[in-house]
Amino acid sequence: MRMDFVEFLGILAGCCTTLAFFPQVLHTWRTRSVADISLRMYLLLTLGVSLWVVYGVLIGSLAVILANVVTLVLAVSILVMKLVFGRPSRREFDSRSK
Repeated sequence: MRMDFVEFLGILAGCCTTLAFFPQVLHTWRTRSVADISLRMYLLLTLGVSLWVVYGVLIGSLAVILANVVTLVLAVSILVMKLVFGRPSRREFDSRSK
């Protein structure tokens, strides 16, 4: 399969937009700080990216599939960190109820 310029351009664009998520993932993992991350935004983003993956499969576009599968993994990882790190610890919960 010969990759044409248009498909290469799509893969390059996908790499750029996907790599933009790495600093957020690393920062969130290192700091465990998720207070400023919108749960609704990441839920909607995850749904949208999932639909892009399906779309990419349906049209047979390697660029759309690859970029969005990697983006989906990164977005889901932030979403999971938001859910896990955003829960109050037992100590915080007990001190709030007093």
